Amino acid sequence: MFTLAEVNYPHLSPQSQLAVFAMLGLVLCFLNKPLHRRFAGNRAWRVVDIALALASVVCCAYVFVQTEPWFERWWIGGQSLGNRAGQETNLDTAIGVLGVFLVLEATRRAIGWALPILASVFLLYAFVGPSLPDWSFPHRGYDLERVVSQTFLHSQGVFGTALRVMFTYVFLFVIFGALLKESGATQYVIDFARRLFGGSPGGPAKVSVLSSGMMGSLSGSAVANTATTGTFTIPMMRSAGFKPEIAAGVEAAASSGGALVPPVMGAGAYMMLEIVEPPVTYLQIIKAALLPALLYYASLLLIVHFYSRRIGAGAAQDEVDPGVWKRFDGLVFVAAFTVLITLLVAGFTVFRSVSLALVAIVVVAAFNANTRITPRKTLSAMGKSAMDVIPLVSAASCVGIVIGVVTLTGIGTKLPSTILDLAQGNLVAALALIMVSSIILGMGLPSAVCYLLMATLIGPVLGELGVVPLAAHLFIFYFGMMSMVTPPVALAAYTAASIAGSGIMPTSFAAFRFALVGFTLPYMFVFEPELLMMSADGTAPGWAAILRSVLLAAAGLIPFAAAISGYLFAPLTPWLRGVAFVAAMLLLIPGPELSLAGIDLPVFDLAGLVALGALLTVNFGRRRP
Repeated sequence: MFTLAEVNYPHLSPQSQLAVFAMLGLVLCFLNKPLHRRFAGNRAWRVVDIALALASVVCCAYVFVQTEPWFERWWIGGQSLGNRAGQETNLDTAIGVLGVFLVLEATRRAIGWALPILASVFLLYAFVGPSLPDWSFPHRGYDLERVVSQTFLHSQGVFGTALRVMFTYVFLFVIFGALLKESGATQYVIDFARRLFGGSPGGPAKVSVLSSGMMGSLSGSAVANTATTGTFTIPMMRSAGFKPEIAAGVEAAASSGGALVPPVMGAGAYMMLEIVEPPVTYLQIIKAALLPALLYYASLLLIVHFYSRRIGAGAAQDEVDPGVWKRFDGLVFVAAFTVLITLLVAGFTVFRSVSLALVAIVVVAAFNANTRITPRKTLSAMGKSAMDVIPLVSAASCVGIVIGVVTLTGIGTKLPSTILDLAQGNLVAALALIMVSSIILGMGLPSAVCYLLMATLIGPVLGELGVVPLAAHLFIFYFGMMSMVTPPVALAAYTAASIAGSGIMPTSFAAFRFALVGFTLPYMFVFEPELLMMSADGTAPGWAAILRSVLLAAAGLIPFAAAISGYLFAPLTPWLRGVAFVAAMLLLIPGPELSLAGIDLPVFDLAGLVALGALLTVNFGRRRP
């Protein structure tokens, strides 16, 4: 309730808003996430949890009181916390040290060790800068007061960009998804997909792809999406003849792409509003993300269709209500998204649009007893949203520590220049380095955190190489998401494997194989920004240019899906599978143009179309009667 009220009708200063938001998140974390699983329910250790929750209140309330003009008479030395920057008192420093510790511990409890360790390494880097060798970005070093001031007390650390994005945008969409679930609209998504694909070969796998894509757009979390839809779709796929690791792999790949699907998308999309220069609107982001998302899910549908035909997978065996098209929960779902998109197009801010969409859900749902959101359901949705935001607040606060150190030490400008030297000004080499960095970071971090760190540290590299800024940020965002299905640490695949009862590594490699097009699309839209509905200079291209790029990409998906699944009209022999892969790469990877009689001919595209034609002709003759 605080977030809804303060985002739409602010009464506090920005830092005070974030101090209260962080306080609520940290308190919830310490009261609901035990020090260790084996200590859950232990009264003695419960005292520790309560003490840490109270300490969180003290630290955040201190920042609030020392910032907000309402409490001017209690300001130390008659100055606000911001005005005494560089002249912090011993009490300021003590509060800051305690606050940094609480953020690190809350993050460890909420999402594990990876991010707190990374933040601790950056904190150590801030202190030992003068002692570092030349290859490790030395600096003059900073004392405790300066580091604490930068990372906790002021607006470039914990209470900085990352937490502001969670407060202003992401949490409202978390509530949006929770209210839709309480109205029954999320169940409608699954039933709609079952009705649409249930009778086709491999229908359960197609249900998984469509429902996970739509549901993932609501949650923005690959792991949460897998856990939600996977409990339903994975048993369906297994009953239709899919091996456990294949069923789990399909679900993980489909769930990992959900945060790439407009209009809701993942937290990284909202961070772009604060980071991309020159600034972009949310409407520009979802417009740019639309075609790549459609191509990703078209690829998944083709792969599971061809694979289902190859193994003879059957249709879904359970019946779905034939009147699913007319159900009122579907109207609630459509109304919510219609209001959201209409308001965004009309020029409303993102937070005002989603706030009014929340009202639309409640109002429309009230017209039917089955969807009506009662006070009990409202409290349930609010409670679930508050619990779901715990890892978001913790992670955003912790990544704020990293960003504070990056800003303080200047490593954010040194690292991009080093990568440029390594890549020797070559765009493809720079893209490959950034891809590997994003995937490695994403193995231990939430996708939004991975995106924020990479955009802060390495994003400027692509701008210096002439890439459209929004395309550069979407490139980083995509590979942060693809880390969810990249072995050896593929968190979405791990979740799906636990549901399917399959091996973690076989499932991870299956998910990686199905999601492989997600590793190709970012390169495609960097070199052909028409897929983002923009030209190389960032302006709007003509529809002919967009259509050409989309048709060539769609043509490339056919042999790509055939190569992955080993089937087209009939099973592919090894050499035909190789031809399919080559045809896909020629069509999907931009290449040089040959000038002939004054006409520029795309060499790769023409060769790819010829290879695709040959593949279709040969394989069609081998089809089953």
